[in-house]
Amino acid sequence: MDAFIGLGGMLLLMALGAPIFVALGATAMIMIAIEGRPLMDAAAHTVSGLNSPTFVAVPFFVLAATFMQKGGIARIIIDAAETWVGHFKGGLGLVAVIATTLFAAISGSSVVTAMAMGTFLIPAMVARNYDRPFALGLVGASGTMGILIPPSLSMILYGLIAEESVPRLFIAGVVPGLIQAMLLAAWVMFYSRRKGYASGVRATREEFIRKNLKAIPAVAIPLFVFVGIYSGYTTVTESAGVAAVASMLVAVFVYREVSLKDVFAMTAEGMKAASTVSFIVMFALLFAHWITGSGVPTKLVEFAIGQDLKPWQFLLALNIVMLVLGMFLDAIAVMLIVTPIILPVLGPLGIDPVHFGIVLIVNMEIAFLTPPIGLNLFVLSSISKAPMSEAIRGMIPFVLIMACFLILITYVPEITLWLPNRLMN
Repeated sequence: MDAFIGLGGMLLLMALGAPIFVALGATAMIMIAIEGRPLMDAAAHTVSGLNSPTFVAVPFFVLAATFMQKGGIARIIIDAAETWVGHFKGGLGLVAVIATTLFAAISGSSVVTAMAMGTFLIPAMVARNYDRPFALGLVGASGTMGILIPPSLSMILYGLIAEESVPRLFIAGVVPGLIQAMLLAAWVMFYSRRKGYASGVRATREEFIRKNLKAIPAVAIPLFVFVGIYSGYTTVTESAGVAAVASMLVAVFVYREVSLKDVFAMTAEGMKAASTVSFIVMFALLFAHWITGSGVPTKLVEFAIGQDLKPWQFLLALNIVMLVLGMFLDAIAVMLIVTPIILPVLGPLGIDPVHFGIVLIVNMEIAFLTPPIGLNLFVLSSISKAPMSEAIRGMIPFVLIMACFLILITYVPEITLWLPNRLMN
């Protein structure tokens, strides 16, 4: 009973506007003290979790995303994508899907991807007579791929909390990410034909070559990361460091959108964002230590076994709970709360933790799109100066598409597990 009171208190703190790390940390420390468990053990567990080579990758990937966002990478990728599909019916919508998919493989963040791509794409789509709600919904839904297509900061955090292989999680997100992009592209083509959106102008051969050659340095960064990790030459942390340095060099010396004097300010901005993540993870580990010792996971396992729940029934109920939580809590908060509670149940039900991780990530994607807390809604409404009601209206068909995608990922685990099982045994 005490554990459920603690969980209720934590949700109340979040509802009152307390930061995630305050709600997690205050709840954990108060409940550990009430239960009479030694706080020193909790502190040691938290420090041990942070003392992880995997966690060191987080600030490097945040730095890489900062340099990519500020360094003009989004515009260059959009220009290259337009030479491929811009001349099709609704071509600029397809450009949004392709360019966002490529940028997602660089940024690792949903909000950064939506912000960077929306800054250029939404005004361009509106100027070509696309409905603004459609443009907002498309960029918002495409932006969520920032946490599904590797490298993903959310996957690193899940791997840290769940003690799962981050490279395995990365490779598990590839096929689902491509399927999501194809679903969004299919809707763009259908909707564009129905609305009669105009085709763009086909790029000349010279323009095609020039713009694609210019995009090579940007696209090469995630390729170096993947090759380094999966060839065994670098760890995830070392690849993150390479990505940060390469992003800075590309932004400063190749595209010259920023100068050397801007590097210090951008590094400071990235470190500030990384420190915020560090605080959240630190208190999430403390929360996980408390929830594990509270007996809640054990009771949940006993309940699932006692009710003879099938894996599909458990996943259905869990998806509904996470979708509801995602409407009222920050997506990262949902992941950090749900993961330590649910992990012990997965083994007895025969659910692969990597598969569950991707299901959790897709739930987080939907949380970024749903009011009242969906961050992508606020970001896109802000940069486009559109009313929030318009952004919500534009998201509705894309949330339905994402819900269908979630069902597919949940009940066809081979989509998630085939590639990591094939490549990583």
